[in-house]
Amino acid sequence: MNNDSDNMIDMYLYETNSLLEQYEEIMLGAEKAKLFTTDDINEIFRIMHTIKGSSAMMEFDSLTKLAHRVEDLFFIFRNNNSTASLSEPMRKELFDLMFRINDFMRDEVAKIENGEPLSDNIGSFINDINSFIEKLNGNVSEGDSNGKTEKDSGVAAKKEDAAKKLDSDGKIEEYKAKSHFTIKIKFDDGCGMENLRAFMIVNSLTDSIGDKFSFYPEDVEGNPKTSNYIVDNGFFIFLNDEALIDKAVAVIKSSPSVASYEVMPNSDGVKKDSAADKKSTSASTSKSGTISAASSKTALKKKSSQQSSLMQKTKQSIISVNLSKLDSLMAIVGEIVITESMVTASPDLKGLKLDNFTKSARQLRKLTDELQDIAMSIRMVPISGVFNKMKRIVRDMGQNLHKDVRLTIIGEDTELDKTIVDSIGDPLMHIVRNSMDHGIEEDVNERTALGKDPQGEIILEAKHTGSDIIITITDDGAGVDTKKVLEKASRNGILTKPESEYTKKEILALLLVPGFSTNEVVTEYSGRGVGMDVVKQNIEKVGGVVTITSEVGQGTCVTLKIPLTLAIVDGMEVAVGQSIFTIPITNMRQSFKCTQKDIIVDSAGNEIVERMGDFYPIVRLHKLYNIDTDITEVEDGIFIWVEASDKSYCLFVDNLIGEQQVVVKPLPTYLNGFSIKNAGIAGCTILGDGNISIILDILNLHTASVSSL
Repeated sequence: MNNDSDNMIDMYLYETNSLLEQYEEIMLGAEKAKLFTTDDINEIFRIMHTIKGSSAMMEFDSLTKLAHRVEDLFFIFRNNNSTASLSEPMRKELFDLMFRINDFMRDEVAKIENGEPLSDNIGSFINDINSFIEKLNGNVSEGDSNGKTEKDSGVAAKKEDAAKKLDSDGKIEEYKAKSHFTIKIKFDDGCGMENLRAFMIVNSLTDSIGDKFSFYPEDVEGNPKTSNYIVDNGFFIFLNDEALIDKAVAVIKSSPSVASYEVMPNSDGVKKDSAADKKSTSASTSKSGTISAASSKTALKKKSSQQSSLMQKTKQSIISVNLSKLDSLMAIVGEIVITESMVTASPDLKGLKLDNFTKSARQLRKLTDELQDIAMSIRMVPISGVFNKMKRIVRDMGQNLHKDVRLTIIGEDTELDKTIVDSIGDPLMHIVRNSMDHGIEEDVNERTALGKDPQGEIILEAKHTGSDIIITITDDGAGVDTKKVLEKASRNGILTKPESEYTKKEILALLLVPGFSTNEVVTEYSGRGVGMDVVKQNIEKVGGVVTITSEVGQGTCVTLKIPLTLAIVDGMEVAVGQSIFTIPITNMRQSFKCTQKDIIVDSAGNEIVERMGDFYPIVRLHKLYNIDTDITEVEDGIFIWVEASDKSYCLFVDNLIGEQQVVVKPLPTYLNGFSIKNAGIAGCTILGDGNISIILDILNLHTASVSSL
């Protein structure tokens, strides 16, 4: 494939995925309301119309045919302006069918994305739609094997009769005789698929002005041979209403590969004075691919130009960019930030009085900070896309498990780095499934006996806290029985100390241990030994932590604390000997000095220090990493109180260098075999003087220190 084909497929995938998400959202809302509004029907009709047209242009036949048949179905609903007359069983059948079609289309789009062949097995969907249409009609017509309505058949018959009356030479003239204006369109030489490009214009015109126009050739959608006719003679649009010409011209000008167009009055279909006032207009394609109209003094042309300009501004307000390009941009911005630090902190400048240089350096720092913020903001996307997918999970599981549950979403406009948004979809889905399967009670009487609403509730909430985002998934179900968890953990042999010594927080943390599952029966959704440990691993991969709180009879809350981005970290630079380490600010609670008498040594010889009424273990970095340093006495160094997930302890370092926003660099791949991450190292960064600073993984650092004892 060439670059143009790749770009077309990328745009197709982006547009179709967005439309299918919008379609599912409408379906979920309509099912909840038990009714399609007129807006819902029109919107679904438009979505399917667009998918049909773009799929036809890309020659994805199965998607084209299926979208076309769904469009036929909603065309019937459009004529009736409602689905209120449907019985409850028919309404349920309609929703189930539409959701199955949505799933099939999503799978097909995923195949396109992965370069896999598409399925041609759409017969069952077509038959189900045909059967449903027949039920709507109230009878089954023998000759109507395609399940078309009488109105559809009548329209098709009229088109067929009209086609029979016209001969190949006289068709254009007959159309002209029945209309006031003709627009003749020519496409770029060698652009290919002229018939489908014409069909896309027809689709766009339908969206813009409805069915108040005719076109020739008529069978551009299904007849590739019409491409030759269009190349030789052009594609013709016929209009009666002069007021619609502006809209039609705007649509044509915004369509790709249009080389020129011409608006002509039809002398047989309009009065002479009206025809005399009408001027022919044309457009040509410039080298850059944009279309500009020839100058004209008529009011029609001025209005058309203004509308076209407005359309182009609207189109350019939002663009889609490949994520790999944003990754490259972030990498370059990171290098600029590092280089700026290297220049301004150059040792060659020490001792020199350079007022102008210092002033310029401050301005450069300000600009690089702004550049960094802008590059970061470009990658930010709302978390609503992930949250809205959970609606479908709750809907499907509610039906299968016969549970009445509502999903409440809060903070869906919260923005997060695109890479992280893509990474948390599966963990969120797993947690919501757990809430549906494990959390919400099966027996409604259990809920009412406790004074709860018979309808269960799951709350998804996202909110910002500094450089992190907090996502909570809360249900009002049965909660977690800590006794059962402890018993199951004991049977599985995963306890590391006597049962009596486990706190409630530690017991709930056992749910995150690999292989642990409280479900005794394997179901479609859980109980396969792959439990919350998968969630924990995936969240930790993006630098986040998972915590669980629960009260028996009241419900469970799973909290995910995730950094806004993985590319840049606000860190505190600390020195240990000749080495420099970076501690993420989000993991720091306090830095403090103390004396030897403040240190407590337990029976095992481990050092502990008291802070705010609690005691925390001390990890000496120079001992853990075998670093030579002169700072070994407590009074000479400094302590940093850090925490991550359920771990909280104090690091002993030589001194604090200062806060620094650093660009995270991954470690070389050949180090993966040495379990570097398990040693408490998350990555590295390059400092302004060219030295490398190790970024500490506070959670794994605690594990590494315990293992070293």
